[in-house]
Amino acid sequence: MRSLFVAFGVIALLIGVVWTLQGADVLLGSFMSGSPVWLSAGVVLVVLGAAVVALGARTSGAKKAA
Repeated sequence: MRSLFVAFGVIALLIGVVWTLQGADVLLGSFMSGSPVWLSAGVVLVVLGAAVVALGARTSGAKKAA
């Protein structure tokens, strides 16, 4: 379960970075380029992805020992 959280978090982080760069008009060639909506959505997704990665990394396997 722990690795699943980390994997989903990393995927969300990567997608969020791409959306942020497209919204900031750094990555060109898409309808999302230069759009503040995608910039905001990307930043939110980066923050959520980082939180999920942190949650997955903090989750311990102590319950298995009990």
